[in-house]
Amino acid sequence: MSTRTVKSTSKHEIEIPTLMSGVFLVGHGGFEKLEYRHDIPVPKPGPGEVLIRVAAAGVNNTDINTRIGWYSKGVTSGTESGGTQGFVSAQDADASWSGVPMSFPRVQGADCCGRIVSVGDDVNPERIGERVIVRNMLRSYVDYRPFECWTFGSECDGAFAQYAKAPSRETYKVECDWSDVELASIPCAYSTAEALLHRADVRKGEHVIITGASGGVGSAAIQLAKRRGAFVSAVAGRDKAKQLLALGADQVLTRGESILGTLDKNSVDAAIDVAAGPGFRELLDVLKKGGRYAVAGAIAGPIVELDVRSLYLKDLTFFGCTFQDDVIFENLVSYIERGEIRPLVVKTYPLQDIVEAQMDFLSKKATGKLVLVIPQ
Repeated sequence: MSTRTVKSTSKHEIEIPTLMSGVFLVGHGGFEKLEYRHDIPVPKPGPGEVLIRVAAAGVNNTDINTRIGWYSKGVTSGTESGGTQGFVSAQDADASWSGVPMSFPRVQGADCCGRIVSVGDDVNPERIGERVIVRNMLRSYVDYRPFECWTFGSECDGAFAQYAKAPSRETYKVECDWSDVELASIPCAYSTAEALLHRADVRKGEHVIITGASGGVGSAAIQLAKRRGAFVSAVAGRDKAKQLLALGADQVLTRGESILGTLDKNSVDAAIDVAAGPGFRELLDVLKKGGRYAVAGAIAGPIVELDVRSLYLKDLTFFGCTFQDDVIFENLVSYIERGEIRPLVVKTYPLQDIVEAQMDFLSKKATGKLVLVIPQ
């Protein structure tokens, strides 16, 4: 395999291959659209960019949703119903989260942990050697316009390969004793959870209900809500209760059962929702007057029934949470470095076993994060 040589600031030469191993997404559809290859060109960092030797990459719902075309308005059911084979009703024209057609082949992977091995023009070469994570909602490529961003691994190539490039100013050095696998579990799930709590302005002493609480975003939201001093009611499968209580939840409500059997109407300050689906209506019932509803997913189904009277007679505020203010990721790095959070990684897989990892993710049997280990 041919290589190119990059000099670091310590005068040592770093050999970087011209080709790498990784996973190509070659179209929308089932697992057959994921191709593990050894002939993918190693990216070259442009001005303002860094090249990262990827160590680990988390498994996320957004990667699966993109693969199966779930974001298309032609799809009206939850992720699980098409997670294996994709959706016939998906239209390529709007099957990405941004609504812009995807470019194939694409290296997916919203979560990235690794070390900088090369830098482009206008980047301090002293950054070479830093252990970093990449902000998954990239603003550099859209000139920091409000409410616009690219997702790492969607609008540009991501972390499901041995090397990835990213904007230097959105690639964060992290100093901690965590493993690479633990750090790789943070970017997508924890930034989504923190953004939900940030937009809903969750404060100390408030009562928060969190749906999808056993997943990556939900389990992150529990920790981050407790960090803010909130009382947390978590919604998850009955078999997950013990794990979620250990994670910090104050009580666990069984998914699929009426939450009004446990919570009173008008008793909750904020709802943090990644599920939507049939449970949506009762979330509004338990919210107090003036309550806040924040959503960043619809794993139980994107089409819900809304009685508009619940919205306006209770003076509720709704927040759709995709875009993230810069402070979100900066705060996460500070939480890590101060030891205020600790991720829950339940299983790791070699990158070539990505299909097995996504199948396990779709089964919802695990509580916490699944992470892919990238070959070195």
